[in-house]
Amino acid sequence: MMHLSDFEFVQLTQDMPLLPFVSGDEDLNSFLMEDAKNYSADLMAVTYLFIDKEKQQTVAYFSLLNDKVAYDPREKGIWNRINRLIPNSKRRRSYPSAKIARLAVAKSYEREGLGSQILEYVKYFMVTEPKIGCRFLTVDAYANATPFYEKNRFQYFTMLDTLDKTRLMYFDLKPFKEHIEQGL
Repeated sequence: MMHLSDFEFVQLTQDMPLLPFVSGDEDLNSFLMEDAKNYSADLMAVTYLFIDKEKQQTVAYFSLLNDKVAYDPREKGIWNRINRLIPNSKRRRSYPSAKIARLAVAKSYEREGLGSQILEYVKYFMVTEPKIGCRFLTVDAYANATPFYEKNRFQYFTMLDTLDKTRLMYFDLKPFKEHIEQGL
């Protein structure tokens, strides 16, 4: 099994030449090759790359942006479940989160566990090097990717999107942080 530490990790910059990247999803390919730098320039998302220097190709990437988990009156049961995670004195109508806007692994590196390693890296980064308050990670997961996110302990926000092409999912960072602090 490969490990992310086998690759160079860099934040995408405007002047950085993009190395070849081909995943099994054309939308994810075109985002990296055509849109990621624009999102960064417009302060909309930041993209991070894992690069195989020897093969001169991008192995995987992910993009992050700010988000919020907000109350939806149509989903009171789910909101109550989320609200119970927060101490009474800090309960609000929305909570800070970071959205994983894109996450992709090149076809030639699939089935090596890199996607799950990226999620663990993002979780770890968010709780050990916080730059802003962030309680949750969110993702609009493609319907065919929801088993991957479920395996990585993400939960569904709603059942209203079960027939949509994407499903809104979240991960609570607080228990993860406590787990890290306990050295488990």
